[in-house]
Amino acid sequence: MSLALDAVAQDLLFREARTANTFTDEPVTDEQVQAIYDLVKYGPTAFNQTPLRITLVRSPEARERLVKHMAEGNQAKTAAAPLVAILSADNEFHEDLPALFPHFPQAKDVFFSERPVREGAALLNAALQAAYFIVGVRAAGLAAGPMTGLDFAGVQKEFLDDDHTPLMVVNIGKPGEDAWFPRSPRLSYDEVVTTV
Repeated sequence: MSLALDAVAQDLLFREARTANTFTDEPVTDEQVQAIYDLVKYGPTAFNQTPLRITLVRSPEARERLVKHMAEGNQAKTAAAPLVAILSADNEFHEDLPALFPHFPQAKDVFFSERPVREGAALLNAALQAAYFIVGVRAAGLAAGPMTGLDFAGVQKEFLDDDHTPLMVVNIGKPGEDAWFPRSPRLSYDEVVTTV
């Protein structure tokens, strides 16, 4: 069975997709980020929660503040990337549910009145949206360098508040020289899929 996407799109979004480690100095514009968001915002989440929040780190001062919270191996590439995004989960996403889930606005209180429940839902669904975001970066013809090697508590304190949980930092731009490590192996279909 063939896929609906042509082979070029399949390669762009998946087969050739790898974490970029170097970037050119070509800027990533607000218009490009807007186009990425306007595409990936349609990816499904439970109850249409859409808890992902994106903090763009553009100023040199903010970049310096972020780099100190990155793992040593991630500091230089974060300092040099044209754009860096902090992806976080909004633990108060339920406040928007009456507008985002209008056919059952009571979901806000029926399912998400307790903070621990919201935190779990926000983490799962924002992680799902983070994956959409990375694919969206690829769809824009850019490369993404998602990283979880960072001081999460430090990033939260420096850039977010207690209602937002950092998920990852993503370097974004046109891939530079020697941007890619060799392709790592993947598990086969039979290793992953079980039929019962």
